[in-house]
Amino acid sequence: MGRSPQRTAPHAVRPDLATVLRTGPFHLALRTALSARGLALHRVQQHLAQRGVHVGVTSLSYWQQGRRRPERAESLRAVRALEEVLELPAHSLTRLLGPRRAAADAAAGPPVATRPYRDLIAPADAVDHLLAGLPGPRDTDLHTVTHIERIRIGADRQLLRRDSQHAVRAHRDGIDRYLAIHQGDPGCDVSQVVVRAEENCRPGRIRRDPAAQLVIAELLLDRRLRTGETHLLGYGFDDAPAPQPSTEYVRGFNSGTGQYVLQVTFHPQALPVRCHRFVSSAPGALPDETEELTLDGHHCVHLIATGLAPCLLGIRWDWD
Repeated sequence: MGRSPQRTAPHAVRPDLATVLRTGPFHLALRTALSARGLALHRVQQHLAQRGVHVGVTSLSYWQQGRRRPERAESLRAVRALEEVLELPAHSLTRLLGPRRAAADAAAGPPVATRPYRDLIAPADAVDHLLAGLPGPRDTDLHTVTHIERIRIGADRQLLRRDSQHAVRAHRDGIDRYLAIHQGDPGCDVSQVVVRAEENCRPGRIRRDPAAQLVIAELLLDRRLRTGETHLLGYGFDDAPAPQPSTEYVRGFNSGTGQYVLQVTFHPQALPVRCHRFVSSAPGALPDETEELTLDGHHCVHLIATGLAPCLLGIRWDWD
């Protein structure tokens, strides 16, 4: 998959600001950006007005304090203009806002948008075929509150295992299962992939497509959820070896997501030379944004994303 050109701000973003722009929350990122730029709120208001965007100083103050969030269309337009005024990378503030619904309303209805699984996994026909073998209700009425995912790469540069701690909220009555989808690297033997249902769930039906390296596992919850109820489940996959080294891990989100954390841990004898976070809209599409990541002292890289709309999000690495 190719990469799109990086968007850069007019001036270098200082490290503390770059970190909070990546992790959020929105109000802290805005407050840090205002401090870095050294602009008083009334001056920011003037700069916005010059761009045809009108927002009160009180609203700006509330946004940076976290007392209110930009929700209306005009407010979101102001946030996009703020990125220019504060000399920030494009979309760096807007992506921290996530869906245009207040968090307090999250339990009242479905996420803002839902995309079919076939839009996020290739080949789409393989996804359709496996889902057809799992008749019954889909989990599209489950919204991710928090998802922490850990990927481990072994000494042979291949993906060894994937572990998930996943908190979800139901948007209708009667949800009693979750569909976990795993796609191995090209050439892996999915008949050898092990599905682990470890916490607050048990394995149901499992379907595999060897040609697409695809596994869909039904994880049965221990109760039927009512609208607004939450559930925490732990599960994972032990991958099968592939002929070539692994070079990326991608997670598809078919509906809105509260917070997602991804950590990739590399064996100390097999460390990549470069790692990048990326976001794209469809399999094979050029990334909408990329960001370089740095290995820490434990041979890990990670990303934290909040308020995600349906998309593909992942980490890619280079061995040479």
